[in-house]
Amino acid sequence: MTFEEALKKCEEYGQEQLLRFYDELSEPSKQRLLAMIEETDMSVIKYIGQGSASANRGVISPIECMELTEIREKEDSFRKTGLDAIRKGEVAAVLLAGGMGTRLGSDAPKGMYNIGLTKEVYIFQRLIENLQDVVKEAGVPVPLYIMTSDKNHDATVYFLLQHEFFGYDPDMVHFFKQEMAPAADRNGKIYLEEKDRISTSPNGNAGWYASMIRAGLDKEAREKGIKWINIFAVDNVLQRIADPVFVGAVIEGGYTSGAKVVRKAARDEKIGAMCLEDGRPSIVEYYEMTDELMDAKNEKGDPAYNFGVILNYLFSLDELDRIAKNSLPMHVVEKKIPHIDENGEHIKPEEPNGYKFEQLVLDMVHEMKSCLPFEVVREKEFAPIKNKTGIDSVESARELCKLNGIEL
Repeated sequence: MTFEEALKKCEEYGQEQLLRFYDELSEPSKQRLLAMIEETDMSVIKYIGQGSASANRGVISPIECMELTEIREKEDSFRKTGLDAIRKGEVAAVLLAGGMGTRLGSDAPKGMYNIGLTKEVYIFQRLIENLQDVVKEAGVPVPLYIMTSDKNHDATVYFLLQHEFFGYDPDMVHFFKQEMAPAADRNGKIYLEEKDRISTSPNGNAGWYASMIRAGLDKEAREKGIKWINIFAVDNVLQRIADPVFVGAVIEGGYTSGAKVVRKAARDEKIGAMCLEDGRPSIVEYYEMTDELMDAKNEKGDPAYNFGVILNYLFSLDELDRIAKNSLPMHVVEKKIPHIDENGEHIKPEEPNGYKFEQLVLDMVHEMKSCLPFEVVREKEFAPIKNKTGIDSVESARELCKLNGIEL
């Protein structure tokens, strides 16, 4: 992109300030800025002022969950069906690992965080070891796609190469970068992070499939015969990945997607709950849970919205291709956005000062024709690491790992 082309694009969206320092830059810095302007979708600023996508929710009602009792009764059949699909090469896993360990006090990618006490045990290591359990059981490797971001791609790739993928077959691992979205002030002006760099952030946890498409990996997956993709978050060190029982339950039930869920620890736990929205599967976020919803009962007399999602989903590749043609809602989120001001001085705000733009997995679930909420034992599959101490922390995850016989 030439300077003239960049200027024209910036003028079209009212973002001429992005070129404020252009004349001061070295030639490589100029090219970097022009490339970012070319790649950045500035149209997202139109969502400012339209209200939160979650404010336009439909009618929320309970969804039936497959509970542990039923799963245990049918486990052998589910496991056989799931293993058959894995052995045919129909199941792949996608690790959403675009984040940094900032809240843990680390400047490195979150997956590189060491939770070990007497030896090194990294988050990436725990996840790969969990996937290896299935590989050993099935006798075949499971393709693993790792989504990084501009901020952590090189460090993630280098780290995993350095540790030889913790024993995983490197030929089965594929990396791709998540697309980024610009961050803007309250007037819709996109921030600069540096004089030659636009302030951006990952475009939400629903951006993973669009990013796979952009990388051409959707075609590769289809050519390999993959029919199901299990996506999972980087921060849950106990989750089971490409779990044959989960896969089998979704396939046998004729569902187009599945969501692993746990019973909520408290009625107001900060975890999204499975539901129906206008009769289709969806997720009601914890901050949308009214007292009425928290106190509602289902036909059994149990809490109606008692099963929380843990960001471990199984999606049909055919369904993903179908919904990829649709436009998911855009969520405009208030955030603290570090940036440089008009004098080039770095600003680190203490309060939210603008907006980031995200698309969320809950909207992907809602686009699916059907979804099976699949209960798992909380203490065995849910050890999220979001904080350094306290609830959902490194400390609590360590205790749960020890409870499950994992040496740290």
